Amino acid sequence: MSDAPAENGAEQPQQPQVTSRVLAQYIRDMSFENILAQKGVQGDAQPEIQVQVNLDARKRTADNQFEIITKLNITSKTKEKGEPLFVLEIEYAGVFHVEGVPEEQMHPYLLIECPRITFPFLRRIVSDVTRDGGFPPLNLETIDFLALYRSELARRAETEKAKAN
Repeated sequence: MSDAPAENGAEQPQQPQVTSRVLAQYIRDMSFENILAQKGVQGDAQPEIQVQVNLDARKRTADNQFEIITKLNITSKTKEKGEPLFVLEIEYAGVFHVEGVPEEQMHPYLLIECPRITFPFLRRIVSDVTRDGGFPPLNLETIDFLALYRSELARRAETEKAKAN
């Protein structure tokens, strides 16, 4: 890329090169409760699965390092009576080294791009844990982290609007 003036005579600003790499991934916290085995459920237990997703991003003490935590709360209940079958709560973290992202774009980058990278690993863990817990493996649908981010911004805007009134 050259630093030659653009056709309109203005200088084109040099875009910073974005670099991002995963330094570590790990389970921060996990709980799996097999309620079906503990209490038993009568009849054919057709499951209804609900998944709640929360994200958190934290700056680490090292320069350009961030910890991104994807928190899932997964509940399975019978469709017929709503009896609980299992509950899985997991916090999965990724430590990222991120450079070249403009400050005003860092928050969305951390809460959209970083979870996209770690999600396939989290999905596999959820599948393994549910299978090892005595249920068919739960293969999570892909999460739209952009939509999740936008809905969180909208929720916060509504909360601020309600506080202002």
